[in-house]
Amino acid sequence: MSANFAVRLCSLLLLIGGIASQAYAAETQITLDTPTGQLAGTLELPAGADKPRVALLIAGSGPTDRDGNSSMIPGRNDSLKLLAAGLADAGIATVRYDKRGIGGSHAAGPAESALRFEMFVDDAAAWIARLKADPRFASVAVIGHSEGSLIGMLAARQADAAAFVSIAGIADGASTLLRKQLEGKLPPELEKESERILVSLESGVVVDPVPPALATLFRPSVQPYLISWFKYVPAQRIAELTMPVLVVQGNTDIQVDVVQANRLHGARPGAKLAIIPGMNHVFKHVRAVPELQVASYGDPSLPVSPLLVKSIADFLQQGSAPAP
Repeated sequence: MSANFAVRLCSLLLLIGGIASQAYAAETQITLDTPTGQLAGTLELPAGADKPRVALLIAGSGPTDRDGNSSMIPGRNDSLKLLAAGLADAGIATVRYDKRGIGGSHAAGPAESALRFEMFVDDAAAWIARLKADPRFASVAVIGHSEGSLIGMLAARQADAAAFVSIAGIADGASTLLRKQLEGKLPPELEKESERILVSLESGVVVDPVPPALATLFRPSVQPYLISWFKYVPAQRIAELTMPVLVVQGNTDIQVDVVQANRLHGARPGAKLAIIPGMNHVFKHVRAVPELQVASYGDPSLPVSPLLVKSIADFLQQGSAPAP
């Protein structure tokens, strides 16, 4: 069976099976109280499900909201919103939420200089604890996208979630990734300065002053956050998980390479791996052509990959046994 035929067949099956449930799926707004303010979220319940499993959806880096849309990118792709709808059709409840400082959770965001990576982890763990205490749900899983993969794996361990799914997660530490992204893109003197700053931050020491040309990346107010983020290496942290794990990656993702998924999978014995043919970073089936990729980031009319939905739903429905 060809990959394209499989995608079309899976799309048809999901459409047929989801027509009735789409009409009655319940979406409600919920909040989580934290010491610094409320976090805003959306609970999506599948139609007719008796005590369903629920998954916490964690968005990626930057100003990305609960629906998967970034204020830095024109338009909407609705990647997480569409994934939640697909999972509801498959009988899985979801909660997706705005991270502190974003969207409906804007008021809970601290000043940039006070922000730490662990705050995002603690928030996700608090959502997990709330859902575990809700008698409507059979179990609580975590689905983290991009940077949300690292947040999710740390929170899943902290709050003892039933299962963990990484979508487009990075295996490398953030500082290693940043080095790769900057390689060959800076003049020699700035490259030396960038490396000096990265080494200092990796050792937990802030740098001030910073060359003006590097201030966007390394301004003093963001350095404490970078220090808190750099100390986590996802490939090491995923190895610590004891619950069932699924690693998902699209092979036309221009932001995260399949190599990263293979490394995460290899770091966690017993984990499952799903490489989705033709899927990009925002879960859409798009060829690795720059102009098509860019357009997909702002096109909510493109559906998310039905193979992604099926892979996650099957894993969450069947992967409740303890991991080896």
